[in-house]
Amino acid sequence: MIGKLTGILDESAEGHILLDVQGVGYVVFISGKTAQSLPPRGQKLSLLIETQMREDALKLFGFAGAAERAWFRLLQNVQGVGAKLALAVLGSLSPDELAQAVALRDTAAICRAPGVGKKVAERLITELKNKAPALAELGGSAPAAAAAGTPPVVGGKALDAVSALTNLGYKAEEAGRIIAQAAKTPEGAAADTAGLIRLGLQILAKHGHNRT
Repeated sequence: MIGKLTGILDESAEGHILLDVQGVGYVVFISGKTAQSLPPRGQKLSLLIETQMREDALKLFGFAGAAERAWFRLLQNVQGVGAKLALAVLGSLSPDELAQAVALRDTAAICRAPGVGKKVAERLITELKNKAPALAELGGSAPAAAAAGTPPVVGGKALDAVSALTNLGYKAEEAGRIIAQAAKTPEGAAADTAGLIRLGLQILAKHGHNRT
């Protein structure tokens, strides 16, 4: 099994690259996020590799970081999610964003990935939600997000706020989406659990959302 490749980026195309490793060209499939981090053609490149063997083919999938590779493996444990769809999800959401979407039941965020419908997004959340706290720790990109001015949701306070809204009678999916929206604001990023609940209720009231 191949776990890592280091070589020269020989060619890049949509969805895959050709990596020259000491004269041997490896076709490696990548996500849109990894594609954004590629160096110029002819430059050195290292990728973590997930090898998949089938009866008629051997495919290599490359990732810029361990978090993305871990998510790639986990996503394929969900019924109806294969390698192609897993790459599509990872091309739309970073590991941090995906962990947040699962934790907050944000199906809309997951549905942004090409080919992912609401049913698949709901199944993904249902099957992975209990792993969300641990998965969030895989991201490792919180400092970068904060530097970009978009700090990620702190899992504990966000989940507590979602739970509070569901206890008030709001649907879990709606509560997760609203809290995620609230947490992305400057005020929400610095708020504690009570502050997030208050912001969430303000958003709900503004848009005329009703309890179940």
